[in-house]
Amino acid sequence: MRWDNLAENDPVPPGAGRAAALFDADAVVTRTVDTPEFRGVTFHEVRARSIVNRVPGVSRMPFEWTVNPYRGCTHACVYCFARKTHSYLDLDTGLGFDSQIVVKVNAPELLRRHLASGRWQGAHIAMGTNVDCYQRAEGRYRLMPGIIEALRDHANPFSILTKGTLILRDLELLQQASEVTHVGISVSVGFLDDALWRTVEPGTPAPERRLDVVRTLTDHGIGCGVLMAPVIPFLGDHPDQLRATVRAIAASGATSVTPLVLHLRPGAREWFMAWLAEHHPHLVRRYERLYAEGAYAPKWYQRRITRQVHDLATEFGIGPAHRGAARRIPQRVEPEPVGPTQLTLL
Repeated sequence: MRWDNLAENDPVPPGAGRAAALFDADAVVTRTVDTPEFRGVTFHEVRARSIVNRVPGVSRMPFEWTVNPYRGCTHACVYCFARKTHSYLDLDTGLGFDSQIVVKVNAPELLRRHLASGRWQGAHIAMGTNVDCYQRAEGRYRLMPGIIEALRDHANPFSILTKGTLILRDLELLQQASEVTHVGISVSVGFLDDALWRTVEPGTPAPERRLDVVRTLTDHGIGCGVLMAPVIPFLGDHPDQLRATVRAIAASGATSVTPLVLHLRPGAREWFMAWLAEHHPHLVRRYERLYAEGAYAPKWYQRRITRQVHDLATEFGIGPAHRGAARRIPQRVEPEPVGPTQLTLL
């Protein structure tokens, strides 16, 4: 396993001459936990050298700085674009990504030190953009309370993207932070189909439970958007499926909905295509054609999905809302639109 000479979010292949190490081999403790929740999972506890990472300039992300207290993710989403990052540690991007979890145990103290530096200008920090900071490991290591406290104490704006219901544990801290700075929360729900969820996102809470998180956050004065991601071609993109998903998102009180079509970067592509061949072999050729040009579906397909979701969001009245106000869309009554759609990616 490679630990030395590894910089966070470094796209350079291992051994190509990195400037700064992320952590050293003597700062690593490998631990297994013999409980049903973590059976088969190995934790690599490390003392990181840095925790605030600059997003590469070529990235499509609408933010510049991130904090990622974990590498690898027990959510085990077969499409996860972050799988490739495990190869930088000589770890497997398939099952290894799901079960070999790197934990930056000093993340809160590193962040507090960074925010106190005279060089830091208080820029927005995004979390959950690589792997989920509220995956199951967070229940054991409890890194996020210290991270949120540091951001709160320095009134530093931040956002969190998650599939995890564990975020509700930190509800009081999020409320405190929102009183002194901008806090953006987004929950990822790409579809409602139970059979699809159980095979493609086996380690995550059910989509309905994630929408309960949206409902709870908005009821407690924290506006919460939904990243409708991924929309999975031929499995989750039927108009009836899109309608049911957007309707449920509206009923949860979400302040916005942002559709994002499945993309298949190297590392994730191989793992997803193997899953597809096992569970939906009749779709393999269709995917090879749809993603023949690279990691992203064709622009015409992305525009079609965005337009459909945009129209549905308008129909169900998802849009700008007063802080703390949750919309409630009756499940059997279609409401009149109440405002323009706001599509926001946190």
